[in-house]
Amino acid sequence: MVEQNRDDIDIDERRKRILELLHRDGKVKVAELSKFFGTSEVTIRSDLDELGTQQLLQRTHGGAISTYKSYYNMNFQERAEANKEEKRKIAVEAASQISDGDTVILGSGTTPLYVMKELKNHKNLIIITNSLSIAQEAGFNRNVTVVILLGGDLNFEYQFVSGDDAIAQLYKYKADKLILSSDGISSEFGISTYHHQEAELYRQMIARVDKTILVADYSKIGRANFSLIAGIDKIDCLITNENANKEEIEAYKEVGIEVRLV
Repeated sequence: MVEQNRDDIDIDERRKRILELLHRDGKVKVAELSKFFGTSEVTIRSDLDELGTQQLLQRTHGGAISTYKSYYNMNFQERAEANKEEKRKIAVEAASQISDGDTVILGSGTTPLYVMKELKNHKNLIIITNSLSIAQEAGFNRNVTVVILLGGDLNFEYQFVSGDDAIAQLYKYKADKLILSSDGISSEFGISTYHHQEAELYRQMIARVDKTILVADYSKIGRANFSLIAGIDKIDCLITNENANKEEIEAYKEVGIEVRLV
């Protein structure tokens, strides 16, 4: 963050600029913002507290992280188009981690759907998912031996099931790999989702597999959302884009996560 003269900036413009920096970097720090705007840390804390009250960011010790709320106003198809090429690159890499004969759990979300599309040349797969879209895509794949769609409470808008019935059914299975997406991953907060209904189901998915692969485009890196799924130490491999927040990527590597940048 380059220091600039901000003596004449008003409070609304400063807060707007803070949100722009937060959207770009995924997180901000009080000390750096104080230096950047040429104002006191007390003033910056007040700005962050007010923006937090408006649910435009989440406060952390010494700063804030983005909640990336605009993404959640999109429907499933709109989400699928957001950062489409970045998601496709991630999907190709994720598919390369799957072996013929694997049992694979895929969580809901648009990036796992792209992964499922890239598994067309894999043979003898067993697919377990809580996503209607992924189950349908897997059903069109003649190389998939079995497709298991978990039963439960249906979220029609975002095409997933969740709840106690889905969790109870999941206890019956053991899988080789999990392809999991999230609405955010932060070194401070962990892996999180906007849909709190899925959080416990995702935790059980992680517990039922040998390897957890998190697929998250660059916009999710460094962000936190409404419901915590698990700490970042529960991930074995993260696949994201080369332009993802570098500080966050280094933090993931420090705790032993294999990071693949595409």
